[in-house]
Amino acid sequence: MVLEIRLSNFFSIKDEIVLDLRAASINTAKARMLKDNIFQINKNKVLKTIAIYGANASGKSNIIKAIRFCNMMIINSHLHNENSIFNFVPFKFSGYQRKPSTYFIRFISKGIEYEYSFTLTRTEIITESLFYYPQGRIKKIFTRDERSGKTKKEKYSFGSVIRRPMDVAESTSNKTLYISRASQMDRDIAKEIFNYFNTHFILGYRGFNAGSVEYLFNENKEILLKALKIADSDIVDIKIRKEKHQSKSVNVDFASNQVSFGNAEQDLLRITTYHNLSPKIPFDFGLEESAGTQKLFFIMLTIIDIIKHNKILLIDEIGESLHTKIIEYILSLFHSSQSAQLIFTTHNTKLLDLDKLRKDQIYFVNKTEKGATDLYSLYDYSDFRDTMDAEKAYLQGRFDAVPFIDVLENLNTILNE
Repeated sequence: MVLEIRLSNFFSIKDEIVLDLRAASINTAKARMLKDNIFQINKNKVLKTIAIYGANASGKSNIIKAIRFCNMMIINSHLHNENSIFNFVPFKFSGYQRKPSTYFIRFISKGIEYEYSFTLTRTEIITESLFYYPQGRIKKIFTRDERSGKTKKEKYSFGSVIRRPMDVAESTSNKTLYISRASQMDRDIAKEIFNYFNTHFILGYRGFNAGSVEYLFNENKEILLKALKIADSDIVDIKIRKEKHQSKSVNVDFASNQVSFGNAEQDLLRITTYHNLSPKIPFDFGLEESAGTQKLFFIMLTIIDIIKHNKILLIDEIGESLHTKIIEYILSLFHSSQSAQLIFTTHNTKLLDLDKLRKDQIYFVNKTEKGATDLYSLYDYSDFRDTMDAEKAYLQGRFDAVPFIDVLENLNTILNE
């Protein structure tokens, strides 16, 4: 699970912002009513969900995009070559394009707390470090600073955890994160960290193929049907059958200027649904079910897997094409889990309800006068009690993270000229 994320100099993010999922010390009656919104591990009380609000162009999506980019660096950087340019843009004003960008994450995997961080430009890794708390006290796994000298021994420092660490360092270029290369080279603790980001920290609703849909459906069919029913679907049964599909393929050999044609075999899923009104009449899922039902089906496949295995889900604009009640239902699923986590952005103010979310679960994003993204929590407003109307206060602009629209009179003037 995630305890804390820090970011600086990514996209519209200038100076460091902090997303803290460690629960604040709140002992009000409402907070006690929302005891299922948090869980405890070791000595940490941790939030299960975080909602991020803000005006359009304030930088909400950039926070999600930056986290996704950094996590994908861990997963993919061992594939980079000497010509690679990293797929992000630093803050464009105040000379920040010449400054490094930073990522820090504090998380727990298999009961052990870790702190992992790196800094980079668009063309190279500058620093990287990994620490952990195996017995409640911090210990170094490794540190790296490409500015510390010319040799790998000058640049790297190791604890006693990784076997033959310099072998990995010698094959790690300045385009590659050490943790990514060490995992590829079969170092145990590096594989643990890599697998955490690759399989546990889910960066969005999955792109499914036939095999993954079939597997997740077979594993979770009964739970999925119950979830769809609670979400007001009248589907009472779903059947999935894998079919082989022959498709035409075209191959072009540019060297010989020849074109050849062939057949390609693909696995396709035939999904059939049955409804409450007449349970024996089949419906073609792809042709006869609504776009909303189709989306909900795949969303639930992801969410059920995440909740069963206590993973983390990162979603930008959770409300897209989903009714408020469905979003509330998704939140309730996470809050009923053991330790699954959801970080999401939204414009849906109906979720700004302190009967459903604690103050420390609500974050706001605002664009400063210098064009930078600022992130802060409702908990930072110590004078705002959880008996007050958060939605009304937000829409009135008390927390700043709403669009300032003062153009109607000017627009009428322009139109009437």
